[in-house]
Amino acid sequence: MRQPELDPRTGATVTIAWLIIGNKPFYPFYVWWLVGDGVGTSAITLAAVPLFMAIPLMARRSPFNARLALPMIGTVDTVCESVLFGRASATLLFLAPCMALTLVSFQSDEKWWQRGVACFIFICFAICWWRLEEPVFPWTSNQIATLLSINVFAVASLMTFIGIRYAGTSPESTSF
Repeated sequence: MRQPELDPRTGATVTIAWLIIGNKPFYPFYVWWLVGDGVGTSAITLAAVPLFMAIPLMARRSPFNARLALPMIGTVDTVCESVLFGRASATLLFLAPCMALTLVSFQSDEKWWQRGVACFIFICFAICWWRLEEPVFPWTSNQIATLLSINVFAVASLMTFIGIRYAGTSPESTSF
């Protein structure tokens, strides 16, 4: 029996979740290859993979929950990574894609949820920005610079993919 298709926004949410699921296991290898140290610390980031995997699984049963879960899980994952890698590594920049997902994932009748998630992301950012101590792993300044480069490029790539994938998913949009 064929399942009904997902609405465009939920379909885009599932695509982004799969992109994250597919890329997250490579992060410790990027760190190992480019930084040369801290592989064990970076492997801790894999703990979020099962949470991201839940998004495609719940999407057909509850499209709203899937669309809500992606920016929420992304935010919690970003906060945890920022604790591991420290503020100077620019992992907090991953809150930008979380906010972008919040802007594009919700239907017009879900605006209070959207506002709540946006506030949650900002509160997480503010707490991390003002309270984040040194990273768990003792990175050198050169290693932090490399992590910053990796993370800035990854955030820019993810933001671009979000923009491309969500294009035209609004019911008000028209195709040319």
